[in-house]
Formats: sequence, C-alpha cells, structure tokens
Amino acid sequence: MTEKMAVICNGDTPASIMPTLIFSTSGLSLDYEVHVFICPAGAKWALKGELEKLGTPKGLPNPIGLFNDILDLGGEIVLCELALENKGIDPKDLRDERILIKKAPPYLMDIEGAAQTFTF
Repeated sequence: MTEKMAVICNGDTPASIMPTLIFSTSGLSLDYEVHVFICPAGAKWALKGELEKLGTPKGLPNPIGLFNDILDLGGEIVLCELALENKGIDPKDLRDERILIKKAPPYLMDIEGAAQTFTF
C-alpha cells in the first residue's frame, strides 16, 4: 500500500506556495499518494497566470513546472469549494482542468490515514 501525503496551502505568498509545490513533487518522487489542498487564503495560486507572476525564485525550481508535475505524476490538487464564493473565483479561471473542487470533509476523508501532513 502506498503511503498518503497531505499538503495544505493556506497562504498567498511565495513562502506558502513554493514549499507546497516542492514537498508535493518530492512526495510523488518517493511514490507517495499526494493530496494537495488549497485553502481560500491560497486560492490565487490555482488561477491562470498567478504562478507566472511569481516567476522562478532565485535558487528554487520553476513553480509552473512543479505544479504541472504534480498533476502529470498523478497527484491530486484540490481547491477548497469555499474559495469560489469567498474569492469570487469562476472554475473556468483555474489554471488546469484537472484541479478538483471539494469541500474540506471529502478532502479529509481522502487523506484518512496519511502518514505525513504538511501545512504552508
């Protein structure tokens, strides 16, 4: 059985999104089942064009590549459903159609038994 890893992004600064992306891709490289949850506070990172504004921080990997890698390698990225109304987000503005929209309880059920949980 593959270990589950939960990563929660609860901030709109690079200090929140970069470790979220780095830890998530690292977990996938170790064959973990990775579940990322983006809270309303970090919702902008799920939108088209926002990671592009960040650029590539000095000495860190490219955030767009990391985000794409998570999805391409089978990781799950979930945007909290509350962010839609709270932040005025239209689902068509998400940067990738593979981003799921869920409330917290289904996400918590998905990560039940997670061996590792990280929040940034």
